[in-house]
Amino acid sequence: MAFDFTGEVVLITGAGAGLGYGCATAFADAGAKLVVTDISQEALDRVVQELQYSGAEVLGLLKDVSDSADVDTMLKAIIAHYGRLDIAVNNAGIATPLQEFHEVSEAQFDRVMAVNLKGVWLCMQAEIRQMLKQGRGRIVNMASATSCNTYPNASPYVTSKFAVAGLTRTVAVEYANRDIRINAICPGNVATPLVVSLVEDLSVLATKHAMNRLGTPEEVANGVLFLASDLSSFSTGSLLEVDGGWNAT
Repeated sequence: MAFDFTGEVVLITGAGAGLGYGCATAFADAGAKLVVTDISQEALDRVVQELQYSGAEVLGLLKDVSDSADVDTMLKAIIAHYGRLDIAVNNAGIATPLQEFHEVSEAQFDRVMAVNLKGVWLCMQAEIRQMLKQGRGRIVNMASATSCNTYPNASPYVTSKFAVAGLTRTVAVEYANRDIRINAICPGNVATPLVVSLVEDLSVLATKHAMNRLGTPEEVANGVLFLASDLSSFSTGSLLEVDGGWNAT
């Protein structure tokens, strides 16, 4: 069954590459009107051009989700352009190089938490304010298989993703009876530019999954589209694992 988001306005943060780009492509194929953001102008321009070439209607915004002023102007630009926001995918995220806990600097920890956690918090606040005005909305946060598991030498990232899972669940309960559904996707390892930049041997990552392979951006995007669609109409506060069996082992 193909997803149909014809006419719906979908925001995807951190859409310049990796999972964000995969989600943007999937929503475009399903007929959505897109808003894509990234912190890199080069990446943003490339994605907007590719999506427009495919026939999608897309608004590109250069924004830093950890900056409250940027998030506020982002929502204002969306409403000025489209008049509403139906779906938000809070995907923007970063990680530090793998290193032992005692070697992580305060600056590294602060930056990861600022983007991965505070960025989701700020975006959700702005998105929910708009969705309350509309009377409806759907939010999908990018958590991780490590939101409920461990990954040695990646303490800032794991900490941020545990927090995203907790934030998703508690805020979802607050708005569950106001037709705003909030869920999170928990992907396993995917060969995104971020992962490739941090790990030398991807085959080692594959062994963490019961399927003994890495996932693809398309497989993660399918989970995101499911959570954003009415097929998941009785799901809120859920953490959907798309991890090749990692957390089942």
